[in-house]
Amino acid sequence: MLWPRLEPVELEMRQILQHPEEPQSAVYFIETGWMSMLAYMEDGDAAEVGLVGHEGMLGLQLLLDDILDDLEGMVQCAGTALRLPAAAFQEALEQLPGLRRLLHRYALVQHAQVARTAACNGRHDIAQRLARWLLMAHDRAQDDTYPMTHEFLGMMLGVRRAGVTVAAGTLQKAGLIRYSNGQIAILDRPGLENASCECYGVVRRALDRLFDQGGRRMPYRR
Repeated sequence: MLWPRLEPVELEMRQILQHPEEPQSAVYFIETGWMSMLAYMEDGDAAEVGLVGHEGMLGLQLLLDDILDDLEGMVQCAGTALRLPAAAFQEALEQLPGLRRLLHRYALVQHAQVARTAACNGRHDIAQRLARWLLMAHDRAQDDTYPMTHEFLGMMLGVRRAGVTVAAGTLQKAGLIRYSNGQIAILDRPGLENASCECYGVVRRALDRLFDQGGRRMPYRR
């Protein structure tokens, strides 16, 4: 019923798949790569409030009576997804109650991620927040090395580039990451987990509970 209507699509870096305050024409089930959910200020500055990868989907507002979302969905790491038109998605929700229940649980996890990101940005230092974000990205990556610029990291953390430089330097000196020429390599994941604040673990456990059906867990790299 659902599978024949899913269309494989390529996701390009910086591609916008959700525009603030605009109707969403399709949902995207991410296969590879990941997306940032961005909140914009009146002056044009933006900060990431959520990250979506192979564990989730873009277009949750269609689950909630097609309300408009004020967040932007931007591809941050190129990959692939399965696209489903909005009408077909809402039809599937009516015919597949199990899908609706699962997505309601996923929506709750996304809410927890947004809330935890806000608390983290207000209470923890930049190096801890950077470690948290790198772990979240690593969970969704297909490799230990992926492209990332100071500009993007500053946007993700809601800080200036100078702050990113200092924080990345701290993690690099500790031997946890290598950062050069717009590439980040994760060298010591356990060490990065120790350098992160507790916020990574809180959201990670919420995702594990969501996917812990019959012994399954969200796959991620060690």
